[in-house]
Amino acid sequence: MQAEPTKSLVGEEYEVEVGPVAHGGHCIARTAEGQVLFVRHTLPGERVVARVTDGEEGARFLRADAVQVLEPSKDRVEAPCPYAGPGRCGGCDWQHAKPGAQRRLKGEVIAEQLLRLAGLTPEQAGWDGTVMPAEGDKLPSGEVPQWRTRVQYAVDADGNAGLRRHRSHEVEPIEHCMIAAEGVSELGVEKHDWSGMESVEAIAATGSQDRMVILEPKPGARLPLVELDKPASVMRIEENDGGIHRVHGRAFVRERADGRTYRVGSGGFWQVHPQAAETLMRAVMQGLLPRKGEMALDLYCGVGLFAGALADRIGDKGAVLGIESGKRAVEDARHNLASFDRVRIEQGKVEAVLPRTGIDEVDLIVLDPPRAGAGKKTVAHLTTLGARRIAYVACDPAALARDLAYFKEGGYKVRMLRAFDLFPMTHHVECVAILEPVKKDA
Repeated sequence: MQAEPTKSLVGEEYEVEVGPVAHGGHCIARTAEGQVLFVRHTLPGERVVARVTDGEEGARFLRADAVQVLEPSKDRVEAPCPYAGPGRCGGCDWQHAKPGAQRRLKGEVIAEQLLRLAGLTPEQAGWDGTVMPAEGDKLPSGEVPQWRTRVQYAVDADGNAGLRRHRSHEVEPIEHCMIAAEGVSELGVEKHDWSGMESVEAIAATGSQDRMVILEPKPGARLPLVELDKPASVMRIEENDGGIHRVHGRAFVRERADGRTYRVGSGGFWQVHPQAAETLMRAVMQGLLPRKGEMALDLYCGVGLFAGALADRIGDKGAVLGIESGKRAVEDARHNLASFDRVRIEQGKVEAVLPRTGIDEVDLIVLDPPRAGAGKKTVAHLTTLGARRIAYVACDPAALARDLAYFKEGGYKVRMLRAFDLFPMTHHVECVAILEPVKKDA
């Protein structure tokens, strides 16, 4: 007997009381029947009309947008961006919240994830519960930090550059992105015709005047004659291998942190906020307090930001091993750190390369894993190396909390945690946790 098709609830509207914030840029509400709603464009404590955007009868939860605010929160503001709101650009989650409220919401998400996934209260994690703004990001009401030094524009059928709508491939054409850094905005990407392109990524280095655009053509399309408002290198993503190849100009941009210049190749990872690299590097070094002659690991090392900072501080008698999976990033890291005789960079996945090195003892570990975290197997290995301190840099509080639970199993406790709002207007937040071994007599 064939099962009845499940009825879609998309478009249905519910008047709801909005509950706490949840990880992902939405808040939790329930329908009168008790079905969970993840509602965007609202704030805790509000009463709203929520329109379902995704879900069906009997589903564990529904996704929805607040399309009418009946009782607003005192933290609500008029969204400064004209493209924000239900069904519009999906780039920002909290345009409708005061900056201080955004940071509070992020702090609540971190606290909830720590407690639920790691069994840690803020006090047990050595965290005061605050999320710190980056230097220069506290602005008068109505002004938005221009922090995004890398913007990936999607291109619509008419060749207009825009940004994708939330959980959609549809393009929201825009004239200007408010959170784009000045160096990105001055390229004028939004004014140009990008017919035949799938996407255009604009990069503006903060350590130099270097600018770059990376073009992804549609299958079979030819590159346009690129005319921008400021000089920029041009790269293209090849259809056959997905590799990034130089069209003209430099194949990298130059960034600065900790008094050092870093070459970052096309598509290579560098923190997006202009203050992020310096802020995180400082938090990691203050937490680790490296000593002369120590041995350190920098895992998921990218182009060598933390490896360089460590090498500077542990001196000629110390040593640093960096591990990074990206081939181009490894080339850049080796170039960036060539002046240090006792720094070595290995290419490959951490879980595969680290056991092969034969290293069984280190003093310090830095890990800055991708959004999914390091995982149980890698963490278990790290806890056998006897490091006196470990710095964990995390862009996802859920992954951080899961991995902290694994570290706890391996005999490490969190000494200190700091949180930084390096992605204003979005739900993303960056954390630095400092771990140390639990004393045997504790």
